[in-house]
Amino acid sequence: MQQEVLATVKASTPRRWLGVGMLAVVGAMVLYVALAAPPEPHWQVFLIAVGAAAFWLAYRMWNATEDWIELTQTELRTGTGRIIARVQDVEAVDRGVFAFKPSNGFLVRTNSKEKNVWAPGLWWRLGRRVGIGGMTAAAETKFMSEMLSAIIADRA
Repeated sequence: MQQEVLATVKASTPRRWLGVGMLAVVGAMVLYVALAAPPEPHWQVFLIAVGAAAFWLAYRMWNATEDWIELTQTELRTGTGRIIARVQDVEAVDRGVFAFKPSNGFLVRTNSKEKNVWAPGLWWRLGRRVGIGGMTAAAETKFMSEMLSAIIADRA
């Protein structure tokens, strides 16, 4: 049975184009420097690797930000149905200034440790910590974090 979606967070199209475009420009500039004015061979290999990594990251970010995040009464999930965290496992929500969180986002601490995952520009998970945000609008992530905090407060 499909549950009611309480809040949704997605990356806006201008933010996607700007973020991916910046990474692609960095990759192109680094590759140009590596090939137009070749430095010593080990530095040239390093620059080519950095340029390729920037293009790979731009590709990953473009694909990741096509998705979105939904909050229901029982889970935090992606639009494709991948469960990010179950609400019953959420220990705390941190949106403070000094929290280790994505820009325009918030941090969720869970009770159970999960596999590390990274969707650049949208969300990440490192052990018990989940970061939501990045290329998302601050108003959407703030609303989602407040809804999640209210659900947790009702549970306690």
